[in-house]
Amino acid sequence: MVQTLTNNVGGSVSDEEVRRFAEGLRGRTLSPGDPEYDEARSLFNGMIDRRPGLIAQPVDTADVQRCVKFAREHDLLVSIKGGGHSVQGYSVCEGGLMIDLVALKSIEVDPRARTAKAGGGVNWGEFDAATQEHGLAIPGGRMPTTGIAGLTLGSGSGWLERKLGYTVDSMIGAEVVLASGEAVYASENENPDLFWALRGGGGNFGIVTRFEYRLHPIGPIVFGGMLGFPRDPAILRAYRDFMETAPDDVGGAAALITAPPAPFVPEAVRGMPVMGVVVCYTGKPEDGERAMKPILDLNPVLRMVGPMPYVAVQQLLVDANPPGMQGYWKAEMCPTLPDEAIGVLIEKATPPLSPLTTIIVQPLGGQVHRVPDDATAMGWRASARWAVHILGAWEDPAQNDAQIAWVRSIDEAMQPWAQKGTYLNYLMDEGEQRVRDSFGPHFDRMVALKTKYDPTNFFRLNQNIKPNGVA
Repeated sequence: MVQTLTNNVGGSVSDEEVRRFAEGLRGRTLSPGDPEYDEARSLFNGMIDRRPGLIAQPVDTADVQRCVKFAREHDLLVSIKGGGHSVQGYSVCEGGLMIDLVALKSIEVDPRARTAKAGGGVNWGEFDAATQEHGLAIPGGRMPTTGIAGLTLGSGSGWLERKLGYTVDSMIGAEVVLASGEAVYASENENPDLFWALRGGGGNFGIVTRFEYRLHPIGPIVFGGMLGFPRDPAILRAYRDFMETAPDDVGGAAALITAPPAPFVPEAVRGMPVMGVVVCYTGKPEDGERAMKPILDLNPVLRMVGPMPYVAVQQLLVDANPPGMQGYWKAEMCPTLPDEAIGVLIEKATPPLSPLTTIIVQPLGGQVHRVPDDATAMGWRASARWAVHILGAWEDPAQNDAQIAWVRSIDEAMQPWAQKGTYLNYLMDEGEQRVRDSFGPHFDRMVALKTKYDPTNFFRLNQNIKPNGVA
């Protein structure tokens, strides 16, 4: 009897068909039981435990096309894994075909033109290392293992956004494999409607096998680091007031965290709920002390700031965010952050239910708001001046219900000051209306483009936009 690869949308593939597909791929395939299968399907969020029927690891665009055509032919559910940081678990499917871009690692930097081309499997640590060799950068993920693909397509947030805008504002082109299996190039001059949709539309429109970016002079040395304060509403209010008028070169964010039991943390503070401030000042490093003086004068209990490599700033959160933890996130965009909102946030979040949970209070403004709202697909940027990201993390799965409820309670407490649309990459389980709200006035245009480029909703493991005619 011939065994078959099955998935939860009804497709089936015989062993012989899988063998022919694998032989025709320049990359490799992994099946359940293969030694590297479990590692390949694992994600940063340990709460996600799905088992694809087959994992393909293509090595080039032609391989990705073969994967798409194979999945279409056999009606297979498809997921696409870049860095595996999709907190919702979109990177891995149950049954079906997981397309793992881990082998698409090429990076080409042109320092004279200040551009870069990078494969869809590159992560931010790799990208930053390549561009910083030339003192160049774009806003990128705050964890070096985050993939460039998912973060960019979801709009792309990073410490440099007040200086340079979102990641998509530096994107100038993309090679895309469509649901038809065709490979096309998208830019302002070629397939401009697709290019517009990719910048903030998530993974709805295809698999980007190569990104092209415009780079900017940053570093390699910046004034950066981390400060620690008591978890006092007065400190967060002072930080808010400072950032409301701070120059674009002042980046970073405040964060409600638990002080780690690390040697550099004063013993009396270890394990206590505190407020951290990440500093990333991109003016002259010698001017950093003066630029940050209003915050430095608040008498931090922990002071670790000074001239440092930009790549070191990009690694500041690594130790506080170990992979494999249980994870549940919420995110809100706030047009204002009044005193009452700050008081409610700190009251509801103290004490934290898990020492690994982080609540980031992120100032926007600067270049984020200078880019016209219609220039990219996301529909929330013009009015959002503050982002509140609640990143629930804990180790024991037995705590899942209680920890999820705690994260939701913080999010609910912030609703009086939140706008409808928010950052798509952090959405968990809000449903179709929340996705619609997050595209705002662009939603109907997104539906039309989804209908044009993916009329059967082949790419649906994402913050999904349904094409016309698909239930």
